Amino acid sequence: VVIYDGSPAYPSMSVQFELAEKAGVTYFGTSAAFISACLKAGIHPNQDYDLSAIRAVGSSGSPLSIDGFRWIYENINKDLALESLSGGTDLCTAFVGGARILPIYPGEIQGASLGANVQAFDEEAKPVRNELGELVITDPMPSMPLYFWNDEGMTLYTESYFNMYPGIWRHGDWIRFNDSGGCVIFGRSDSTINRQGIRMGTSEIYRVVESFDEILDSLIIDLEFHGRDSFMPLFLVLREGANLDEDLKTRIRNKLRRDVSPRHVPNEMLTIDEVPYTLSGKKMEVPIRKILLGMEVDRAANLGAMRNPEAINYFLEYARKK
Repeated sequence: VVIYDGSPAYPSMSVQFELAEKAGVTYFGTSAAFISACLKAGIHPNQDYDLSAIRAVGSSGSPLSIDGFRWIYENINKDLALESLSGGTDLCTAFVGGARILPIYPGEIQGASLGANVQAFDEEAKPVRNELGELVITDPMPSMPLYFWNDEGMTLYTESYFNMYPGIWRHGDWIRFNDSGGCVIFGRSDSTINRQGIRMGTSEIYRVVESFDEILDSLIIDLEFHGRDSFMPLFLVLREGANLDEDLKTRIRNKLRRDVSPRHVPNEMLTIDEVPYTLSGKKMEVPIRKILLGMEVDRAANLGAMRNPEAINYFLEYARKK
């Protein structure tokens, strides 16, 4: 096992691929965010390093885009098995991922993992195919937590996983299964953007927004206030030298209107230094939404579980101004 400790982009975006060549890595574990950063940096590691030993790539943390799939095959190894996978820190495992005997399609996870009865449920707890549903696990898994520490009466545990569908684990992600068993995850269901009755997973918006060369990362939050229309700010991390001028704003609006939905164009765009992330590499959409709606930070977010806790300060100030 080869473990890299440190920034994946220092001293260059190619440092992990250099290590992979030296160590003869056969399975390269990475994240969708890193692949997106490599794509934006315009690097071509297989032109500089011998990566022929890599037989498989595992990508997790967030949904891997179709462009990310293509970049891996074009710039690492055209013959590898690409396993986009998803799971939960709370389950200590993945529940959807790669299957070597099945075809690989860009932007798609191949299917449920062994021993994981994963399904998409509608609001009436009925399994659905070819449409968006709540990701649920309908049978117990050995690695599921049994209870939370100091959770009297198991109240928090029940509310966290079993409140929507009694007796069935609801993980809090949107997922869509197709007829062949493949699936696509569309982000957190509890951070879903619902604009005028049209629900959209945040990953669809990130796919469009982060396709711009000027944009390194982004965070979108739908703020639904009681008695008022929703307000949706888009926070952007820009490439060095880029500016959030009217031209860029117009191009973002037009592309979102065309490729996603006219109802999902943000009300406001702002620049930030970095997007808050968990230690497992997930954007902290739900905690930031709670903070922007007025919840105290110690109730909204676990700073000890953040990769970059200082990133939350911007949103505390933004909430105070609002």
